[in-house]
Amino acid sequence: MQIKGSVALVTGANRGLGKAFVQALLAAGAAKVYAAARDPATIEAQPNVIPIRLDVTRPEDIAAAVAKAPDLTLLINNAGVSGMEGQQRGISLETLRHEFEINAVAPLATSQAFAPILAANGGGAIVNMHSVLSWINLPDTVTYSASKAAAWSLTNGLRLHLAAQGTLVVGVHVAFVDTDMTRRIEGVPKASPHDVVQRVLEGVINDQPEVLADDTSHQLKQNLSNGVYLRPIS
Repeated sequence: MQIKGSVALVTGANRGLGKAFVQALLAAGAAKVYAAARDPATIEAQPNVIPIRLDVTRPEDIAAAVAKAPDLTLLINNAGVSGMEGQQRGISLETLRHEFEINAVAPLATSQAFAPILAANGGGAIVNMHSVLSWINLPDTVTYSASKAAAWSLTNGLRLHLAAQGTLVVGVHVAFVDTDMTRRIEGVPKASPHDVVQRVLEGVINDQPEVLADDTSHQLKQNLSNGVYLRPIS
């Protein structure tokens, strides 16, 4: 599908990758961008950007967002959370539930809610942000990796489910991106948010069902058949 003239909604749009998506969509000619965040006051005011209050874990917020965006053609499920701190000391079930709710359940819930609108508007596209940690674990990413693996699987199922209505479902894999979420992580390469979103939007334009948004995601996917997920990775 084309970005120019599209009407997009970005979750987690007030900072980091979400904010970069908003700017890239406008630069690519999107007619309108619904910028969703738990606090819409944190969304930068600019032409063709409509702030929307959206806590992706609240069904009532999702329903309200659907009512406000009947012209939607592109849904970008970007909102996510990581509770990596302290997991080397033990796996937290509370953290697991929290991450699953936001990283896996919420993208499915928003996609299902907006699917009829996308169908009515010609099919459109859904973008779900995954991670290379959908494929591997690090010592402190056990629950986060599990939530992203679930999101990857749900995206693959959603792609099959929505194929009949002509909706493109794009899964995005990327390693560390230079955002607030990775600020405490040092000594690793980090992709720029601008580069990541450009690759994602190119993938949407080219109807790609999967986007590998950096070199690390390319390398890891090539090594899945070699059992890279079975070996410790430093």
